[in-house]
Amino acid sequence: MSLCFIEPQNAIRVIAESVGREARRQILGEVVRAWVDEIPETELDSHYAKAVSDLDEHDLSLLAAWHASLEMGHPVPNKEFLVNVFPSLGEHRREALKIAAGFRGEEAFEAGVGEEQALDTVLPWLSDTRCRELARECLELYCWDRLGAEN
Repeated sequence: MSLCFIEPQNAIRVIAESVGREARRQILGEVVRAWVDEIPETELDSHYAKAVSDLDEHDLSLLAAWHASLEMGHPVPNKEFLVNVFPSLGEHRREALKIAAGFRGEEAFEAGVGEEQALDTVLPWLSDTRCRELARECLELYCWDRLGAEN
């Protein structure tokens, strides 16, 4: 039997507050990817459209390049095209959403949106099991950060 004195969601928050900038960025990326994994299939389209709507030209080009790597035709780096082609991605839809949401998260991180705000937005949507897995990953990032990674 394991003892747990803190809920996994709170452990993630504490670890994120205790590490350097690069480790925090990685934790936020992991949290976003975990959130995408938990989104019901029926809601993927709307979340993708929202994520793509906030991307700049550079990120749209990178996302279109990822689409091109799937060899599904010649993607156009504009919001309308990327949203319209999303349903045809099949099993790659979650990965596309992870990329788009990751770009959006990076922009928010660079713009100074607090990690706490981002965590407060995403963590409540994660299952307890997923939060425990994520807390383990965060602990590994904490050790990586504290053992001398440059931040």
